[in-house]
Amino acid sequence: MTSPDRAPETTPPAVYTGEGDAWLPDALSRGPWDPRAQHGGAPAALLAHIAERAAPGPGWQLARLTLELVKPVPVAPLVTRTQSQASRATVRVGIDLLAGDTVVARAHALLLKTSPLTLPSNLPAGDAPRELRPLPEDCTERLRIPGLPDGLSFHQTAVESRLAQGDIAQPGAGAAWFRLAVPLVRGVATSPAMRAAAAADFGNGLSWVLSPADFLFSNADLSLNLFRVPEGEWIGLRASTEMHAGGAGLTVSHLYDTRGLIGLATQTLVVRERAAAT
Repeated sequence: MTSPDRAPETTPPAVYTGEGDAWLPDALSRGPWDPRAQHGGAPAALLAHIAERAAPGPGWQLARLTLELVKPVPVAPLVTRTQSQASRATVRVGIDLLAGDTVVARAHALLLKTSPLTLPSNLPAGDAPRELRPLPEDCTERLRIPGLPDGLSFHQTAVESRLAQGDIAQPGAGAAWFRLAVPLVRGVATSPAMRAAAAADFGNGLSWVLSPADFLFSNADLSLNLFRVPEGEWIGLRASTEMHAGGAGLTVSHLYDTRGLIGLATQTLVVRERAAAT
């Protein structure tokens, strides 16, 4: 693992370096709440990769990934333990992510065997917009959430962002495009599902409704459903957040590629007031 000040590298940086079931996170995995803890998008994408490795061959796609963030995932050596069950049409994968002997995250994934179909051209559409516009090449403003620190991190360094809709300086729903600026795993091609999982965890920050200077609203889980394999490097999110005075919140994000809608993500938020400065 690189130091916070990052020594010079002879190879391009990556969020993780893997060897078998062991994973060494780089400082690029850092999240916004604590420099010792990872951004949720980093382990989400890593667990999507591990789930895809369980496919028995080509022609399978990740349709669902549910991630429980049991504890803050540390920027420290990690290991994974995996179990899978396969049938003719599905593979179900359970993954534990451990720091030492402690489970810090747990994922359940569903892979589907792809089967090309000829569908009617007049299928009714759902409630979500079928496309996210403007496209990333027509967006110029970077996503910078007020109150979150700058510095080497997953959300500011490993991921490139472009605001598509809304005013990030104001609370409320918003939309943005995201793409990984570095490899997720050193020496491994980043798959479309890994890109979607990395982006899906940005929903609660994109659609913030409480000031990060006064409140913590970290997500305790992430559920991602994909009905279509994303195309291209950019993943779009159109996100909205609801909060309750009991200390819970919910973020719902529709996911897009530049062709249109690809899926849905939800996050359960743990909402707490920040301690007043003394």
